[in-house]
Amino acid sequence: MKYIHDINLKGKVALVTGAARGIGRACCLAMAEVGADIAVGLRDIDKDSGLIDELNELGVNVLPVQMDVSDKKQIDEAVAQIISHFGRIDILVNNAGIAPDNLIENYTEEDFDKTIAVNLKGTFFTSQAVGKQMIEQNSGRIINLSSQAGFIALAEESVYCMTKAGISHLTKCFAAEWAKYNINVNAVAPTFIETPGTEPWLNKPEFKKDVLSKILLNKVGQPIDVASAVAYLASPAGDMITGSTMMIDGGWTIV
Repeated sequence: MKYIHDINLKGKVALVTGAARGIGRACCLAMAEVGADIAVGLRDIDKDSGLIDELNELGVNVLPVQMDVSDKKQIDEAVAQIISHFGRIDILVNNAGIAPDNLIENYTEEDFDKTIAVNLKGTFFTSQAVGKQMIEQNSGRIINLSSQAGFIALAEESVYCMTKAGISHLTKCFAAEWAKYNINVNAVAPTFIETPGTEPWLNKPEFKKDVLSKILLNKVGQPIDVASAVAYLASPAGDMITGSTMMIDGGWTIV
């Protein structure tokens, strides 16, 4: 008799968007470590970050695909390429996201539209494209990247906060509609994670001090903290979880 589900993804195919660095990169490596083959969604496939070599060293099958998620044509072409190569997609991690910061009164229409296009439109239409395959398979896992910013207000991040709140609610809508196809849809909501994107901010002593004062565990997160939760939700251990947003925020949002 087994007393715990395995966090095992052998035989599964996972697509991660925005995979070149940071959390996306960590998700690719974490799921490969527990056996998943990986489709690596890249905004610029010609930029070599070394990720493909690292995944190959883990002994899994790897397919890099050109995938700017603000462009529906690229989404559809990438998903078709992945299905042609692997025959299926079992796991989707909607990681691609951007966060132009500005005061509300100074926010430009261009940055507004771009943030919506990547964070919300990209998540919706990538889920739609992959979801059609999952419906045919009658199975699948979708994990969206929300943020603690979807649950609290951050100065100079109004549009980013709005999109991340939208992702958490969109997660519930997809989960409710696609449960009948055995598709689990969840989100994870990290606090500040040490990545190339947050490095300029966290390198400012006063900023980091302020961040740590709000994180009850008094530490900044690492990409592996998010990737481990994603692998859990993608695995049999997450079988009875859908429509949820898992907070990975060190306690920031509970006080």
